[in-house]
Amino acid sequence: MIQSGELAADTRLPPVRQLAGDLRLAVGTVAKAYKELEAADLVRTGRAAGTRVNPGRGLAEPAMAEALAFARAAHATGLTLEQAQGLLAVGWRQRVDL
Repeated sequence: MIQSGELAADTRLPPVRQLAGDLRLAVGTVAKAYKELEAADLVRTGRAAGTRVNPGRGLAEPAMAEALAFARAAHATGLTLEQAQGLLAVGWRQRVDL
């Protein structure tokens, strides 16, 4: 979700204990996942601020902007989601390797 841009920069993640309870996981499992995200520089942890998404860490941000433009254009021309996905699939298969 961080890499896709779904979680924006500075989004606060739930506290470890809360997320563990919500997902019915061991606290240690969630703590380990948070440590891995921090080691990958995707999040930062501070006592008062909690765990937050690091700015500029969405690896797909440029693609998201293009996807939004494509979605707007497809919607404006009356395409259904399925038709737009079909066009994307065609474009994916015909892409030119850079």
